[in-house]
Amino acid sequence: MGVVRKESCIQVPWSARDVLLLSRVDKPALLRRMFELGCAYSGQILSYTKMVGQLQDAGNTTTLAHYLDLLGGAGMLTGLQKYAGGAPRRRASSPKLQVLNTALMTGPSGLTLAEARADREYWGRLVESAVGAHLVNASVSGGYEVFYWRDRNREVDFVIRAGKRLIAIEVKSGRTRHTLPGMTAFADAFRPSRKLLVGGDGIPLEEFLSMPVEQWVER
Repeated sequence: MGVVRKESCIQVPWSARDVLLLSRVDKPALLRRMFELGCAYSGQILSYTKMVGQLQDAGNTTTLAHYLDLLGGAGMLTGLQKYAGGAPRRRASSPKLQVLNTALMTGPSGLTLAEARADREYWGRLVESAVGAHLVNASVSGGYEVFYWRDRNREVDFVIRAGKRLIAIEVKSGRTRHTLPGMTAFADAFRPSRKLLVGGDGIPLEEFLSMPVEQWVER
């Protein structure tokens, strides 16, 4: 699987200049720390309150949400909203952090491909982040939106909304040895047009990443 390449495992240089040109940034150091935190936690849902606890001089949650929007506009890092069927509830949700290029995860980690594979928790987040980056980058011109879904301990990794069509996507980095309660609960609540399992016993990861997202959405 080609998610990590050894040549990608280098220190990723930070270039705040382009981001700073997008909008006024009163705390550039905080913007940088927000970027570093997002790369470290890609693939995880993290509330803005918890982010404040992780960052020094973090200001308020509104500032962090604004900086995350700036990083998304720069094509670096975004925060996926929870799919809830209603816009106000989506906006109030904790974001799922998502790098838009997995090199932003692998570079600072310093891990080789073998080391990354050996760390099951890290590898799982990396595989999920690769799928998420593929979906979000394609959504810029694809005419659809990307969310996640969670209800208590049940979760669906990605939810695509394209018009009236709803596609639920679960990502597995290893063999699937159990049922997918999150997918079942989501299907019962929202009746998606399609359910996809990527990796594990489902669609091979390489096949999913090699095809335009629209082909999965429109089928």
